[in-house]
Amino acid sequence: MLEAGCGAGAALLCLAARVPRLSGSGVERDPALVAVAADNAAANGFAGLSFVAAAVEDEGVAGPFDHAMANPPYHPAGGTASPDGARESAKRARSGLFAAWARILGGNLRRHGTLTLIVPAAALPECLEAARAADCPAAAVLPLWPKAGSPAKLLLVRGVKQGRSPMRLLPGLVLHRPDGGFTERAEATLRGGAPLDWG
Repeated sequence: MLEAGCGAGAALLCLAARVPRLSGSGVERDPALVAVAADNAAANGFAGLSFVAAAVEDEGVAGPFDHAMANPPYHPAGGTASPDGARESAKRARSGLFAAWARILGGNLRRHGTLTLIVPAAALPECLEAARAADCPAAAVLPLWPKAGSPAKLLLVRGVKQGRSPMRLLPGLVLHRPDGGFTERAEATLRGGAPLDWG
């Protein structure tokens, strides 16, 4: 398992809690967050997790991996800048970022390994093209609906290395009830470890 831009390691830690004996590598450019991620893994007894301080573009981790994932920076240039420089760097996309990350992550996958990215709905066309160019064409798109009847703001895009199946648009997951609490399905995934339905 490979995660790009892993921050303090939350996603890999959650996965390690659900998948026994997981071997996972996280790449994060902020050395302070890498130290926090390593401490978090050690505190939870996840010996199979390792973290490296590097930019994703530096290709600091070599595969092959069965799966790669990322929540890449996707806020467009020109928006209101964060007063926190590190946060600004972690959130603001530069031109060609999706293509670069998909190429690097896809290049570290075994044949038929999977690549999952979470992206805003507006970035879907660019993300699909980046995955195709990286030889990880999208096999499924899973919308995340904030509430029933609301437009999806974020999408999970899953590609398959050297995959040839047509892409499927899945029913997706409604995250919140009208009162703001998590739906039963979302709660089952977030708290109970239930898998998402990729069809």
